[in-house]
Amino acid sequence: MRVGVLTGGGDCPGLNAVMRAVVRKGVQEYDYEFLGFRDGWRGPLEGDTVRLDIPAVRGTLPRGGTILGSSRTNPFKEENGVRRIQDNLAKFEVDALIAIGGEDTLGVAARLTDEFGVKCIGVPKTIDNDLSATDYTFGFDTAVNVATEAIDRLHTTAESHMRVLVVEVMGRHAGWIALHSGLAGGANCILIPERRFDVDEVCGYVQSRFKASYAPIVVIAEGAMPKDGDMVLKDDSHDSFGHVRLSGVGEWLAKEIEKRTGKEARTTVLGHTQRGGTPTPFDRWLATRFGLHAIDAVRDEDWGKMVALEGTRIVRVPISEATAQLKTVDPELYEEASVFFG
Repeated sequence: MRVGVLTGGGDCPGLNAVMRAVVRKGVQEYDYEFLGFRDGWRGPLEGDTVRLDIPAVRGTLPRGGTILGSSRTNPFKEENGVRRIQDNLAKFEVDALIAIGGEDTLGVAARLTDEFGVKCIGVPKTIDNDLSATDYTFGFDTAVNVATEAIDRLHTTAESHMRVLVVEVMGRHAGWIALHSGLAGGANCILIPERRFDVDEVCGYVQSRFKASYAPIVVIAEGAMPKDGDMVLKDDSHDSFGHVRLSGVGEWLAKEIEKRTGKEARTTVLGHTQRGGTPTPFDRWLATRFGLHAIDAVRDEDWGKMVALEGTRIVRVPISEATAQLKTVDPELYEEASVFFG
């Protein structure tokens, strides 16, 4: 059997660990051949491939990013996209395809399997941890570690100057990174997309912190919105999946805080640093297990399934169900964190 592999969407620590596990077990135990498709769904669309064998994945476990490259290409937005993918899979004699990605990449895999009979297996990847049907996605733990370390470092400079520091982290629709890093980093306030925030209430938290002779740190997810406003956009452009480019809500909030409290406020946007660099041990462990179980799903011809973490077990769930809705922050978890606001 020849198995194709692709990584789509945003890059993420642990992608290479998945491919390493897939190839090692697939070659050593099942005698499969592997073909990598470059740059997400662009690879099978254009027939851009690279051979994947054990030497190709050796030494990649601690390496961030993806050796195959990635993109946000949506084949359903391309002329004859599905037919081109089918033709290239036949051309390269690819019997099955392992798609490693988030909601958009896996959403394509679900449609290709359910509507067009392409034999796909999904592996959940996103630093946002917002895919339903899996307790955790790899990449999330690394992003939280990066954000928490940044918050720890910012505490010292905030206290040195007694100014407000607003830390903007990733999280378009779900505030998991903001919640985990903010709570772990001792933030004065955490703002997430799931709950619109009141600027005056945030300013109250800030002033309360100053009264206690501490400099406040506000952690805000890029998709968080004020009660009396809309999402802050970097620009009006959209990607092929219809997503706008975010970034700017942190700067906007810092200006509002400064204007309403008279306290100096500065913004740190962590951006792509959360996605880069070497994966944490947890993400290497989880990504490796996902890879091992993904190739088992190929062996079992269990098409249209995604591997997922349930407690400590790896299970299989339909890709279509896993991508049907996003996993957002539970209100009870947010209430727990709010004890430390102000």
